[in-house]
Amino acid sequence: MDAKSNSQASFDRQAATYDVDRNGSHARKAYKPILTEILAQNYSSLLDVGAGTGEMLRMLINARPEARYAGIDLAENMLKAAGEKLGRSADLLQGDAEKLPLPGHSFDIIICNDSFHHYPNPATALAEFKRVLNPGGMLLISDYRMTFPLRQLMNLFIRYSQDGDVHIYSKGELRRLTQDAGFTHWTYKNIGNNAFIMTARKAGEIQ
Repeated sequence: MDAKSNSQASFDRQAATYDVDRNGSHARKAYKPILTEILAQNYSSLLDVGAGTGEMLRMLINARPEARYAGIDLAENMLKAAGEKLGRSADLLQGDAEKLPLPGHSFDIIICNDSFHHYPNPATALAEFKRVLNPGGMLLISDYRMTFPLRQLMNLFIRYSQDGDVHIYSKGELRRLTQDAGFTHWTYKNIGNNAFIMTARKAGEIQ
C-alpha cells in the first residue's frame, strides 16, 4: 500500500484507544500548547486537518463555543469517534489534506497536529491550506521534532513504516516549505524534547 492507504488503515485500527494509549501520546502533548496559541487569536472559524478523534476540537469548542469548527481526516473510524464526542458542534469530513473538499477562503485558522509528517506531497497540502484560509488567516502545524543525526536516520527507515509516515522535518525544511508556499510571519517554538509548534499567515488583511 502507499503512504496514504497505510495511514488510513493504521489510524482506523488505532481509533478506539487513540485518546488513552501510546499511539496518541505524542499528539496529546501538544494539545495544551496549541490551545494556548489558538485562544490568543481572534477567529470565528477553524479547521483541524488530521482531526483524529476530535479531542483538540473538543477542547477548542469548550473554550470558545461561538466559533465555527470543522475537522477532516482520512480515517473513517477516527471520524466516527470524533462524531460521538462532538455531535453537531463541528462539521466532520472524510478527506485528504492534499485535496481538501472545501471552498477557498473558508477559515480563519487551520491547525494540523501530528499529521504533516504523513503527507507524501507537503507542498500540495500547504497550497491547499493557503487556498482554504481567509486572507490574513493563520496556519498552525505541530509535529515531531528530532535533532541531527537522529532525524536523518529516522528518515532513512521511515519509508518502510506501516503507519504511513513519510518524513520528519527539520526547522529549516519546514520554513522553506511554508515560505515557498507563500506564507509569511513565520514562528517556531519547541514543545518539550520532541515536538514543535510552527505558525505562519496567509498574506492579506486579517478578517
